[in-house]
Amino acid sequence: MLCTVYCMPAASMVSQTFAADHFFIRYDHHHHHDHKDLRRWRSRTTAAASAYPLFSNPKASSSRHKFYQEALKTARDKFAREISFQSEDKDVSLAKALLYVAAEDETFMVFNREIDACSFLNEGINVCSSSNAREWDSVEQMPLDGKTISEWLSELDAIAKEVEAELVSRDIGCHLVEVLQAVNLVLFELRGFKRSPVLVDSKHSYLHLVLSSGCGSAILLSIIYIEVCRRLGLTIVGSRVGEDFLIWPQTTYPEELFKVTSGHSLFAVVNGRCDEDPRSMASDLTGSSLLGLEIASNRDIVGIALANLIRFHWKCASRSNLGLMLTSPLRHANNADEKPNKIDKPNVPLLRPQDLKLAIMASERLLILQPHNWALRRDHGMMLYYNREYGKAVQELSICMAFAPEEEAELLELFVEKLHLMRLESSWKSLGHTASMTVK
Repeated sequence: MLCTVYCMPAASMVSQTFAADHFFIRYDHHHHHDHKDLRRWRSRTTAAASAYPLFSNPKASSSRHKFYQEALKTARDKFAREISFQSEDKDVSLAKALLYVAAEDETFMVFNREIDACSFLNEGINVCSSSNAREWDSVEQMPLDGKTISEWLSELDAIAKEVEAELVSRDIGCHLVEVLQAVNLVLFELRGFKRSPVLVDSKHSYLHLVLSSGCGSAILLSIIYIEVCRRLGLTIVGSRVGEDFLIWPQTTYPEELFKVTSGHSLFAVVNGRCDEDPRSMASDLTGSSLLGLEIASNRDIVGIALANLIRFHWKCASRSNLGLMLTSPLRHANNADEKPNKIDKPNVPLLRPQDLKLAIMASERLLILQPHNWALRRDHGMMLYYNREYGKAVQELSICMAFAPEEEAELLELFVEKLHLMRLESSWKSLGHTASMTVK
């Protein structure tokens, strides 16, 4: 059994193993064989071993590392099965797919936190441990903010039942407008759900955290609305309009949605009143124009959520490199006026490793949905480049060239040639050579 331990944020992406009887000698202190300090240190590490099994012994570390790798694979496999093209789109559960995304990302972050905790403990630094850690030995039992995947699905069931109770208490039938009004009341008034105008926190980007906090991105609130209505037997459809994703009930009388009552139309309330913003393309919509919009499939909606997740984690990863774009190196590779580049460390900006890896993981999932999207594959390859996985970057960008327009393919070809040389230099340096290679 494993337990989720919440401690200091992850600072390293590299797995390390520490034995309980190993300690570091600090060269800025004079120990003078202080056996009391050593005994105190051993006492702390012995007590901590039960909280952090990676810390206890190499065998436990190896077993735990294997478990996390299996948990990551299981979560990814379950996500892939949920959105598989072998099943009909109507059978894809938006909630399940995104909860599997959260489970995979949380497994990755839990493992990183545990590695960091072990590193701190080996240095004799006290690390907080959770007294209410929840044991788990499978993805289904893994706690996501205190609840399992099935319990978060039950939370959506509970919201739907609250809507039904509201309809019964007011002796309201099943007229479309009345049901929507009840859903709006429960979600936006009783439960207080609201949109976050700017994504600055990961809790706005994962379904379970939005259900917990009541605040999230527009696409995740739309997904919650769709899932609640589905449980009520009401089909909600959606479409991307400009920068917005808008939802509405499937109906042959869309004009009803735009009738204004209490100052706002039902369509406005359902979509966070973005249609009332004159800067939004949604402000021009009417009942008749709504019928002409292209309806997003369930897989499309999952894809939009994943694309938002990629943008969020890339923004976090590149925070210390203001204005850095994924495709910036492609422009430099094609600039004939630039001096020959030395392939050296400063040419690849240092990014936050955990956020970069989370962006790559989201991109991998989106590629399952859109394997022939050349722009997505290009961006994925560039993230691998920033993560210094040059071999994988070459592979992805080479595949991308087969789908990309001719002009883009030429840019990529020049960059891939440089990546090949970067791989050679990595091998060169691994043999103990220190001189830098020059790309001409």
